[in-house]
Amino acid sequence: MTVLLAGDIGGTKTILRLVEATPSASGNTLKSLHENRYRSASFPDLVPMVRQFLAEAEQATGKPFAPEKACFAIAGPVVDDTSKLTNLCWSLTASRLSQELDIDRVSLINDFAAVGYGVLGLEADDLLTLQVGKRNPHAPIGVIGAGTGLGQGFLIYQEGDYQVYGSEGGHSDFAPRSGIEFQLSRYLLEKHNIQRLSVERVVSGQGIVAIYQFLRDRQSAEESPDVGKIVQTWEREIGREKSVDPAAAIAQAALAKSDRLSEQTMHMFIDAYGAEAGNLALKLLPYGGLYIAGGIAPKILPLIQDSSFLSSLIDKGRMLPLLEMVPVHIVLNPQVGLIGAALYSSKL
Repeated sequence: MTVLLAGDIGGTKTILRLVEATPSASGNTLKSLHENRYRSASFPDLVPMVRQFLAEAEQATGKPFAPEKACFAIAGPVVDDTSKLTNLCWSLTASRLSQELDIDRVSLINDFAAVGYGVLGLEADDLLTLQVGKRNPHAPIGVIGAGTGLGQGFLIYQEGDYQVYGSEGGHSDFAPRSGIEFQLSRYLLEKHNIQRLSVERVVSGQGIVAIYQFLRDRQSAEESPDVGKIVQTWEREIGREKSVDPAAAIAQAALAKSDRLSEQTMHMFIDAYGAEAGNLALKLLPYGGLYIAGGIAPKILPLIQDSSFLSSLIDKGRMLPLLEMVPVHIVLNPQVGLIGAALYSSKL
């Protein structure tokens, strides 16, 4: 039995979990022992947060914990087990954390790489299957997830286990497929005074707002007072800390079918999301599964199920029969990254 520490560290919140790993025939069986979440900005560094967490775990369970291994998933780039967080004044290195926390093995990985490991530890209830396909247990696995940005990664089966690889696929070019998408592309290029348009500018939370602004400015439908006020507040706060979440408001209005402009926005967003997921599937042929992760998809499930997401994903001309064999799943468990961090630490 080994005690592990897993963390999912973001600019806003951090979740820490103690896990008990027990060897089994299929690898390691993981059992959660204690978990808590913290406001990241309330701490000057990760070390005092972990120390407080371990003290709270001892108080809650009545026994002390001394983790032997730890893995922290970081919302930002990780190079050589070192990371400077984008939205926090934290500078983390695995060696320093190991020394100051007295943990033998510490590793830092990108948060979307953690999602890649996490899909290997999901249960059936953690997934909603959009397309059963024809699964090959040794074939590549693809992972894509729209949230604040657009993450993409893949898993390759090697020597009896999957290896996880990150990518910067979200920064590849947006590929318009219709007249209105070409208009959207020109609108965003001119609006931001840029020479190229990444797919992340369309398929992400910021993309939802961008599509809404485009449709509003071309007067595609009348703007509702409620959603319009939230979007206008967000626009006034550009360059400052935001007090509203326009992407969430647009998605909620579309789900409630209370605002035609929001419905049109989400239709365009989901269409583009499905097309980009299909692009990833074409490059990988992930017959081990294509997993749609990220924070947006689980919140708009009825829209994804009832719209063009899957048809846009597989609508690749002569390649359609190949993509119809790809199993496609929506990840419902919001802690998939934390699961991945625990799985990764168990293999250190």
